[in-house]
Amino acid sequence: MKNIILIAAPAAGKGTLSEMLVEKYNYAHISTGDLLRDAAKKGDELGNKISEILKKGELVTDEVVFQLLERRLNDEDTKNGYILDGFPRTLSQAKEYDLMVQKMGIDLGIAVVIDTPYETLKKRIVGRVLCKECGSVYNTLTGVNTPKVDGICDKCGGELYKRSDDNEESFENRYKTYEEKTAPIIDYYKEKGNLFFIKGESKEQMLESIEALLHD
Repeated sequence: MKNIILIAAPAAGKGTLSEMLVEKYNYAHISTGDLLRDAAKKGDELGNKISEILKKGELVTDEVVFQLLERRLNDEDTKNGYILDGFPRTLSQAKEYDLMVQKMGIDLGIAVVIDTPYETLKKRIVGRVLCKECGSVYNTLTGVNTPKVDGICDKCGGELYKRSDDNEESFENRYKTYEEKTAPIIDYYKEKGNLFFIKGESKEQMLESIEALLHD
């Protein structure tokens, strides 16, 4: 299967699409955040270094991230194809990643942007509510997965609540950051000729669109 670099704005459905591809095609799902957390738990020299950085709330250097990523790409489960989730985040990381996979003899694959309307993304964030008991997620604005009774979980009857950062101001700030940091990456892959857009209105639409790319 083709390796995938997944690019998506907040609430575009990156996690949902990744889950479907892992389940249906046995993709390896690689998140740099997960790599850092897992490394910090190992207790080796690199893991302890990362743990200290995270405890201080500082950013881990690109050098460390690429070290972890190179180690992960040598794992056997990536040979069937992998999804790179949330990385690269900057143009310099995209160029460095390109050089790394060339050196390792790994195909760069395709960069896929989940194209979802701004208003849809905002509704997904602002309307999101979660169950305090079982963690189920609902939405009061999109018309999809609306709780049957306002404020009550359909599954366990628990109370629904809204996260403090699920508000319009927070979403607009996150979206602005995404646009500023991601635009150069999109242009970079466009120039390389391996950039594709898929529609992100529904999970069925996302899966159908990306399957067409994978089987092309």
